[in-house]
Amino acid sequence: MRLRAELPVVGAVAAGGALGATARYGAGLLWPTPQGAFPWTTFTVNVTGCALLGVLMVLLTERSTEWSTAVPHPLLRPFLGTGFCGGFTTFSTYGLETERLLSAGDLTRGLLYLGGTVVTALAAVLAGVSAARAVRARTGRGRVGRA
Repeated sequence: MRLRAELPVVGAVAAGGALGATARYGAGLLWPTPQGAFPWTTFTVNVTGCALLGVLMVLLTERSTEWSTAVPHPLLRPFLGTGFCGGFTTFSTYGLETERLLSAGDLTRGLLYLGGTVVTALAAVLAGVSAARAVRARTGRGRVGRA
C-alpha cells in the first residue's frame, strides 16, 4: 500500500526529469562543445540548474506568513526540484568531461573545470536563494516561515 501512495511522486519526478533532460539535450544541440574544448555547455547547464534549484527551494519550501493558506501543490517540489533540475543538471557528464580533460594531459583546464564547477555551482545555489528571498522581501512577503 505504501508503494501505491508514492506512485504520484515517482510519476512527478519522472515527468520533470524527462523535461529537464530534454532541455539539457537541447542545450547541447544549440551549443555543442568541440572535442577537447572546455565544456562550457555542461558547465553552464549545471550552474543554471543549481541557481534555479536555489530559487525553487525558497519558493516551494519557505512561505510568508501572509500566505499561510497558499501552500504549493505537494507534487510541485518533486516535479521541479528532483525531476526537472535533476534531469537538467548533469554531474555525471561533468565527471566524464573532467576525466577526459585530465587524461588528455590538459591539467590546467581539467583542474579548473573540476574545482570551478563545484565552487560556481554552490555559489549559484546561494545566489538563487538570496535572489528569491530578496524579491520576496521587496514584494512585501519577506516574513518567511517554513512550509
